[in-house]
Order: sequence, then C-alpha cells, then structure tokens
Amino acid sequence: MSDGSHLKAFVMKKDVHISAAFDQPEFIQNLVERLAYRHYELGFENEPMPTGLKALETSSTETYVSGTLGIDFTNGEEHINMPFITAFLFTCIKGKSDPYQLIWSSSLS
Repeated sequence: MSDGSHLKAFVMKKDVHISAAFDQPEFIQNLVERLAYRHYELGFENEPMPTGLKALETSSTETYVSGTLGIDFTNGEEHINMPFITAFLFTCIKGKSDPYQLIWSSSLS
C-alpha cells in the first residue's frame, strides 16, 4: 500500500495562441448597430456634463454568431481549427450627435 509520498506531478508548460474569427464580421457589426437603434433612448446623451466628459447612451443585444476558433501551439507542430456557433452579447454606445457604434462583445458560453 502506498502512502503517496513518492508520487510525482507532471506539469505541461506549453504556451498556446487562441484566436477566434467571426464569419461575416461586417454583417454582424452592421446588424448589431442596427439593432441598437431599436433600443428606447432615455436621453442621457443630452444631460449636462462636467467639462471634458461626455454622456453616452448604451444599447446591448444578444445574438448567435458563427466562426472558427484557432489554436496554435508554440512548438509549431500542431494547429487546430474548430468551427463554433455561440451566443454573444454586443454593446453599442451613442453620443449626442453620433450614430451607435459597436464597442464591446462577450461570449456567453
């Protein structure tokens, strides 16, 4: 019977590079910015603000997107491409005289 005192831990120290590419990113950005206009504006962008600051309206929407997840190992021997479809939360901002602009996205999975 072993007391575990001679067990060794094996730790893999490998750097990986992970990237995600959306299918049709221009279409997604256009769609999200259009959906932002369906958001009821409360008028925050018209509120008086201290000098140098700017009030912004925000609008967020959830939508499914597809793309490819790429994984590269630093040893250069292995590259994995994996398709995905997942929900993302997109947030747009709008200034007083500006259109809504996509500024942030986050995967919900």
